[in-house]
Amino acid sequence: MVITRSRLDRRQLVRWRTSIFTLFLLCGVTFASWASRLPAVKQNLGIDDFEVGILLFAMGAGSLIGVMSANVVVVRWGAKRGLSVTIVGIAIGLFLAALGVDALSSYPLTVVGLAMLGLCFGATDVMMNVEAAEVEQAFERTLMPLFHAFFSLGTVAGAGVGVAMTAWGVGASWHLGTVAVVWLVITANALRSIPLLERIAVDPDAASPGRRERLHAALEVWRDPRTYAIGAIILGMAFAEGSANDWLTIAVVDGHNESEATGAVFLTVFSVAMTVLRAVGGPLVDRIGRVWTLRALSVAAGLGLVVFILAPNLPVAFIGVALWGAGASLGFPLGMSAAADDPRKAAASVSAAATIGYVAFLCGPPVLGWVSHQIGILNTLWIIVGLIAMSGLASGAAKPIAGSKVGAGHH
Repeated sequence: MVITRSRLDRRQLVRWRTSIFTLFLLCGVTFASWASRLPAVKQNLGIDDFEVGILLFAMGAGSLIGVMSANVVVVRWGAKRGLSVTIVGIAIGLFLAALGVDALSSYPLTVVGLAMLGLCFGATDVMMNVEAAEVEQAFERTLMPLFHAFFSLGTVAGAGVGVAMTAWGVGASWHLGTVAVVWLVITANALRSIPLLERIAVDPDAASPGRRERLHAALEVWRDPRTYAIGAIILGMAFAEGSANDWLTIAVVDGHNESEATGAVFLTVFSVAMTVLRAVGGPLVDRIGRVWTLRALSVAAGLGLVVFILAPNLPVAFIGVALWGAGASLGFPLGMSAAADDPRKAAASVSAAATIGYVAFLCGPPVLGWVSHQIGILNTLWIIVGLIAMSGLASGAAKPIAGSKVGAGHH
């Protein structure tokens, strides 16, 4: 079974690309909107840190299940049909959580809403990356970093709106409920510009594969050594990104004895450096190739983190954080792009790669927290340096397969 798309004109291609940009942007807005109201959630429900942890676990576990099941959905129904279900699921999940947080003050309803939100969010993440990879192939140039830059911009916008809503005294239910409605209206409209998959059998007389055969095809990617090598790239850089999001401010306060406000500035510098590189990274990849870009950025990330750990003063530490953020910026999106090189296995490969990345994002923070409790936060960050080095050494696995012009360089 070969999956192709009907021939599209330039206007249709641009609309398709814009719709995927919209999905990435709105995913960032929605995710950050929820995260920005976490203090209000805790206060309104009258829960302690352990119960907050259960909320986060429900969402994280749902996300992981969604990521792991998305490839089967795409193989059977296609990404567009799958997205038509999951974008509605995200709206319902966020709306239920919004009702539970404030209007009904129901902890169980909030848990159920977040589990549903995570499940559909994880599946949507995979399917929109599959679509983004197909857009790349259609345009024959690297676009995945730019798609992920839109997600980053969405998180900044969502967090900013969350700060404003909190300052103006807008209740979490009204805020999050409105985000759920806006999400559904805009993404449903964007979905109309995504072309449907055409499924063309290699042998026209061959019978359509049954459910067991489709499941086997979806799981076959886990036998491919390239999957694990790409996974190593993503794992190292997911830890490099996630460790900054979760532990950078603490490292600044506890490791370098600075104020919380200074820690927030450091996190901002990291985020800006990452977003800027994602916005401009595509042309760089098309010039020098996916492999050499990943190698160069792994050196930058590793060097930046070492400089931050050993920095004798704040200016040097800021330089280190900027290099760290820039270096960690493209590992995840280029890993996704590499996983989707073969259109016949794109859904399964992207799902596998995303699963590895999600495991790093979910398991990394508590593991690092436990280790830092034993040896201190700055010493713990040396583990991330090692993982970044592993990612750099595995970068050769991102070499485009035969027939793929995306990420080959010399455009």
